[in-house]
Amino acid sequence: MCRSIKTLRPPVLPEEATDEDIRAAALQYVRKVSGFRAPAAHNREVFDRAVDAIAEATAELLDGLEIRGQRATSSQADSRQAG
Repeated sequence: MCRSIKTLRPPVLPEEATDEDIRAAALQYVRKVSGFRAPAAHNREVFDRAVDAIAEATAELLDGLEIRGQRATSSQADSRQAG
């Protein structure tokens, strides 16, 4: 596992994960899996699409997790989508 990726759910992260937190984790994941810290110009588009897709999937996961019997509220999901 990539050591730079941090757990983004409560109670490990005291605040709700921000879009920046989620994107940073997605970027670290894509870097680890691809083996590239920064892609060559001819791979930039697919690299960026992968980061976007993983960030979206991560946000969806965090919004749907039940933590100690409670689901994330729709206002949390709405605030993340609006940002």
